[in-house]
Amino acid sequence: MKSFTLEQIAQITGGMLSKVSDATITRLAPPLIADENTLALALSEEEIANIASTKAKAVLVPLGVNIDTISTIEVERPRLAMMKLITMFYEEPETNKDIHPTAVVHPEAKLGTNVSLGPNVVIAKGAVIGDNTKILANSYIGNGAIIGNDCFFHPGVNIGDRVKVGNNVILHHGVSLGADGFSFVTESPNNIEQARHDGSIKENNLEQVIFKIPSIGSVVIGDNVEIGANSAIDRGTIEDTVIGENTKIDDLVMIGHNCKIGKGCMIVSQVGIAGSCVIGDRVVIAGQAGLADHITIGDDTIITAKAGVTKSFPEKSIIIGIPAVPRKEFIKQLKTMKDAGNYIMKFKKYEPILSSFLEEQQMETV
Repeated sequence: MKSFTLEQIAQITGGMLSKVSDATITRLAPPLIADENTLALALSEEEIANIASTKAKAVLVPLGVNIDTISTIEVERPRLAMMKLITMFYEEPETNKDIHPTAVVHPEAKLGTNVSLGPNVVIAKGAVIGDNTKILANSYIGNGAIIGNDCFFHPGVNIGDRVKVGNNVILHHGVSLGADGFSFVTESPNNIEQARHDGSIKENNLEQVIFKIPSIGSVVIGDNVEIGANSAIDRGTIEDTVIGENTKIDDLVMIGHNCKIGKGCMIVSQVGIAGSCVIGDRVVIAGQAGLADHITIGDDTIITAKAGVTKSFPEKSIIIGIPAVPRKEFIKQLKTMKDAGNYIMKFKKYEPILSSFLEEQQMETV
């Protein structure tokens, strides 16, 4: 069991320790479920109020919160300090130290030094695995794929042919990189093409053969990328789908063929990005947002949750709504709807007077 003194924790977090007790810390928890060997984390006003009921002897608090009856470690950025603490206590999943007997490695594959392969891992022909990379059970690395150094792949990861993954990349359970893109064509224009061109559908019940367009590009993942469980990134049709370095992708995210995602982006759960989109650097896309194909999003843009993005936006945009619009325009739309509601209420109030007036006017004309 890992344990730390309060002095060690204050030094690691860069916090200011007010010494009341000599607690030895073996775990982290909110104040209400903390015991004497727990560092209570009181990062919000609600949790700070709960300190009065805690059994903990020490608590991590925002700068300026000082309680006489308990040891406090005051930090300027509580969430950053929490990250450092959790990293101290975190233990990686257990892995075998070398190649498991059930792993299958093609004779023409190349493994770096200190590579770990779990049960039933398959490394296909021509694949290259970098130094210190760990690949857990039931994962597949395709033909000619190149995996960098110090990567960690959780169980059930599937890497397609010729995919390139940088250094220090984390892939969680069930990640799929390099499946064929969703790309098809018919002999003559179909209803989707008509709707885009004319704004209407002219042909009805027209049966056509749907031809698959194979994807001969691949996927390139930059350094220090993390991709959450069951997320899928499709290979490009001709060119590669690219994910920039330091980008973090949540669970259940779908990124279509030919997309170019910039550096340092944050893409939250259940986001869907259609093919051939270009996303700039440091873009944040919140949960369940959807992006139509062939649009461009500028650097440092924020796309809010459930936004339906159907057109391109410049850098530093804040995008909200369905269809998505700039935040200022969305607020203006809300105000307009509120004003319209007020006008309707006023109209209903004076509607009897108006009706009476119209009746009188009609009688006078008769």
